[in-house]
Amino acid sequence: EGGNPLADIKNLSIGSYPTLQKIVNLNFDGTQIATSKVAIRVKEYKSSDPNSAITEIKIYAVKGASTDKTNWKLVKTVPYSSDSTLLEVSGTELATALGVPAIAASFTPGDYYTFYNVITTKGGQKFDINTTPGALGTLSAYKAAFVWQAYITCPFTGGMEGDYEVVQDDWADWSVGDIVRIKDVAGKNQISLEEVWPNPSYGDLIAPIIVNVDPSNGVASVPKVIFADYGQKTSAQGYSAAEGVADDKLACGYVFSCSGFISLNIRLIYGTTDYGPNKLVLKRL
Repeated sequence: EGGNPLADIKNLSIGSYPTLQKIVNLNFDGTQIATSKVAIRVKEYKSSDPNSAITEIKIYAVKGASTDKTNWKLVKTVPYSSDSTLLEVSGTELATALGVPAIAASFTPGDYYTFYNVITTKGGQKFDINTTPGALGTLSAYKAAFVWQAYITCPFTGGMEGDYEVVQDDWADWSVGDIVRIKDVAGKNQISLEEVWPNPSYGDLIAPIIVNVDPSNGVASVPKVIFADYGQKTSAQGYSAAEGVADDKLACGYVFSCSGFISLNIRLIYGTTDYGPNKLVLKRL
């Protein structure tokens, strides 16, 4: 009594759900918002019940994230046509749903928007992140595509060196509101986290964590490096939230010189203990 009704299998319906087949693009170009597009491709995970087949997917959007459906704005309805159905949203479609002009001034680089997919089945049932058991909706192993996110990006022009406020540090070397310093890497599309991790109060620097930045859109990646000694050697490597893996070349976050915003997912291994992805978010003062 008083628990989650979805925890009891007797309260659940049999249904299909969309799975992520391919990430096409998750970055809106903030300088050309009207024509910029983001998209994923989805494939139905079929149920044995033919009435549970997906017939259409409604795409809703919200700035930031919210599972409260009263905050969702309908973007479009996409017929489910094949096992590689394209879910594509243009900047113009997003702006229309939000009730703002499709111009750069309506969007801030560094902001993200979450898209919530609501499926309708042949039998008329509707499923979304709120009507799905938590594990199915959130665990990467299921690849359920009820939720996806896109950022507003801008070109990387350098000049990031300076003081930043800590917005989030999952590794807990710093607290929210602490001030840290970012350093530029001369002549390259890179920044250094050598004065961020490790906090010298907790560990000794071995080698700097270098962040590579795509100059066209600020997308960041982090090559693997043993960067600190916290009593045990600790390594860092970019972790792609979209792909669910650590990889030197995959996008692990963003560095926006236009707004002084840095958001990175970094996998940390302390000795032989894997602490998985840790988020670091900084905002220029």
